[in-house]
Amino acid sequence: MMRSSTYIPSPTTLKIRRGLSVALKYTILILVCTIVVSPILTAILGGLRTTGEFIARPFGLPTKGIQWENYTNILEDNIFWRSVRNSLYITLASATFTVILSSTMAFVFSRIQFKGRELLFNILSLGLLFPLGIAILPIFLQIRALNLTDSYWGVILPLVAFSLPGSTIILRTFFKAIPPELEDASYIDGCTRIGFFVYILLPLARPAITAIATLQVIAGWNEYFLSLLVLTDSKKWPLTLGLMQFQGDHATDWARMMAFVTILIIPAVIFYLFAEKYIVTGLTGGELKG
Repeated sequence: MMRSSTYIPSPTTLKIRRGLSVALKYTILILVCTIVVSPILTAILGGLRTTGEFIARPFGLPTKGIQWENYTNILEDNIFWRSVRNSLYITLASATFTVILSSTMAFVFSRIQFKGRELLFNILSLGLLFPLGIAILPIFLQIRALNLTDSYWGVILPLVAFSLPGSTIILRTFFKAIPPELEDASYIDGCTRIGFFVYILLPLARPAITAIATLQVIAGWNEYFLSLLVLTDSKKWPLTLGLMQFQGDHATDWARMMAFVTILIIPAVIFYLFAEKYIVTGLTGGELKG
């Protein structure tokens, strides 16, 4: 009876396979990075050139000197700073209310036992299936019924509402990972349930809270469609709508429009780069060291 032999690759073959695997991974990473970074570089370089240069070569470098006036003219415009103030108000308000409400709801769903808790949590989780764009018509009807049209809160409240399911799920996972013995020990030391939530749970869940706040800040800063639907007064427009107004005033000045786009996206990119480790740690349920 013949014995079946097992094929064992030679060290050279294994080395070639590992090299091909690494090369494939780096190729995919470079391709993805190119797709992500190219629009940002196009906007940055476009804002540093003249409109003629940009139209002739959208992806080229400045050949007639760096046109800093594209940026300075925007930064000297009072309408721009008014749009910045509106964006900051919408962004910070939505992020603050999202953190407060989601952390409170996560505490209730993770540490307090009551009848129907899991059913209510499952109903809340269904909110992940319905993005904001799908429900925009009923949202607008509700906003109009509440007389919140042309109001910042007509934008802030839907942003908060649609971020609550995901934020609550993330924080609930963190809160449930806290040992019950820690809660019992805090009660023995005289801590109340609210005190345990504020002074123990929230500090321990700082990575998750930071991740939620960061994602909501980016979502609020980039919000466009809801603001376009709700806000009719141009004095209340955020930067995303300010770009649309700026495009109407400077329809042929592509270089200056690229400068405006750069100013719009750079803060979100920088904020994300600083908070990226918190986002990864918060979403994976880990803890930051040091």
